[in-house]
Amino acid sequence: MFVIGVLGLQGDFLEHIQLLKEIDNVKPVIIKRSEDMSNVDALIIPGGESTTIGDLIFAKNLDKKIIEFAREGRPVLGTCAGAILLAKKVSDKIVGETGQKTLALMNITVVRNIFGRQRESFVTDVDTKIGRLKVAFIRAPGIIDAQPPAEIIGYIDHPATGRIGVLAVENNLVAATFHPEITGDKTLYQYIISLIKK
Repeated sequence: MFVIGVLGLQGDFLEHIQLLKEIDNVKPVIIKRSEDMSNVDALIIPGGESTTIGDLIFAKNLDKKIIEFAREGRPVLGTCAGAILLAKKVSDKIVGETGQKTLALMNITVVRNIFGRQRESFVTDVDTKIGRLKVAFIRAPGIIDAQPPAEIIGYIDHPATGRIGVLAVENNLVAATFHPEITGDKTLYQYIISLIKK
């Protein structure tokens, strides 16, 4: 049985929990405090409002626990806002440099709201090195750069941006700028389980 924690401070963590319940040999748990992470095999940082989730992570001193967890080689998946929080560099399409504090675990550069605001949300197929995913982009960021050992492994072509990175990996860390939990696509969760098994 794999225990997968979903950070439950803000955002759509319940949707992740619901989807994880459908996967065999997985026990999802909601993480609200650092002590909740003691028996967790992998962690998901969900979509939501990245500034709010980030502020709560630091206010509750969860940042140190998450960084330690990641450095121990345990899988961490960040989706949408979670991808922003994993990135070392973040800017915003509208306001430019944000000075946003992140966990800075992945050697990637992310631009918030790269496809536009809420009304520009869309669902599409994404071809990646781990398979084809059908996922939702909601006020989604884009990954514009990855430096080794990080690598962009999924791109989409979009009228507003051209070809843009939407999925990156760095060893045990995964940044996805989309929402797999909205469409019910389990590919990314299966990938995280494969990282636990390594």
